[in-house]
Amino acid sequence: MTGAAHAAERAARDAYARLLALLAARTRDLAAAEDALSAAFAAALQAWPQSGVPDRPEAWLMTAAKRAAGAARARAATAAAALPTLTLLQDTEAMEPDAIPDRRLALLFACTHPALDPAVQTPLMLQTVLGLTADRIAPAFLMTPAAIGQRLSRAKARLREEGASFEVPERAELAERLPQVMESVLAAASLGWEAVPGSDPARADLSGEARHLAQVLAGLLPDQPEPQALYALILYIQSRTAARAAGYVPLSAQDPALWDHGMIAQADRLMAAAGAMGRLGRFQLEAAIQSVHAARARTGRTDWTALQVLHAALQKMAPSRGGAVAQAAVLLETAGPQAALAALEAVPGIEAFQPAWALRAEILSRAGQGAAAQAARARALGLATDPGLRAWLARRLAGG
Repeated sequence: MTGAAHAAERAARDAYARLLALLAARTRDLAAAEDALSAAFAAALQAWPQSGVPDRPEAWLMTAAKRAAGAARARAATAAAALPTLTLLQDTEAMEPDAIPDRRLALLFACTHPALDPAVQTPLMLQTVLGLTADRIAPAFLMTPAAIGQRLSRAKARLREEGASFEVPERAELAERLPQVMESVLAAASLGWEAVPGSDPARADLSGEARHLAQVLAGLLPDQPEPQALYALILYIQSRTAARAAGYVPLSAQDPALWDHGMIAQADRLMAAAGAMGRLGRFQLEAAIQSVHAARARTGRTDWTALQVLHAALQKMAPSRGGAVAQAAVLLETAGPQAALAALEAVPGIEAFQPAWALRAEILSRAGQGAAAQAARARALGLATDPGLRAWLARRLAGG
């Protein structure tokens, strides 16, 4: 790869979401903003090998994208209708990449427009604001890339038809639209957390993006407990990054001495503030679960009884397949293999759910059913898509 191509790839990875949010905020047309930005990257790949990589690649790309947006609008409209685009082209200072740091947050809220099917809102946010491709989004929603790509295209067209606002909604609207935004930020954090040596390198940047957006949300709504808890949840999870620096390591096998105790303390403060507001929610329960695991750094032990209570409360408030599997994992520690296996087998839709097969392997291994455990482990390996996780499962399978 040439230096110019490498610089373009890095800019795409580091700045795509910011640039897209800024363009969409001004053009009010998400699909057109994506087209303009694609044209800008194509222009960079042609120009930079000859002229050299500019000192400010993001600013160069923004200028090229504005030109492409202007050209596209001019071709499609009369001179009068094109006036907003001409204004856009002249507004260079306001369109600097770092001029409005929360434009991505505004775009997240735009993706929660009431006209959109709630089922497509989180995938749309993951693609447009956080830069994930349909290939990477599809498995999380049990869909093919082609199918989810079509749904995303229709959603963007619907936003254009509805004239969606690309601004953070008024406070009265935030409560209704906030859960989907927080869901997408957590999904990005989860995908980024999988970025260990041997994993998809594009995932590594998601962790920082998700943490930043969670911090902005918490600052935007300091009197709301759930954004504080979401930020705390992400801090708890990301505090363990160093413990997996050499590759995927399950939480139970991590060395707590390697965890970032400063991040844990910050998360603890956020949780204390959220708890003081007296309004329990789903993200508070999820963060509380992670805080129990984080406490192992102080106590040297995991309070499985507390985890059992918290997981039961979470499943009652916000039931999910992943949550049910996690609850079965806690039962393995508190009630033994038989209870855990019964709980796992009661979870619907886990035939192709990799975490369920990995847990089944552990349950059967502890029950002394070695051959059945190996078969389940092989199934888990076959369902795993991340290279880092696959490498760990393969080692477990080889070890018997």
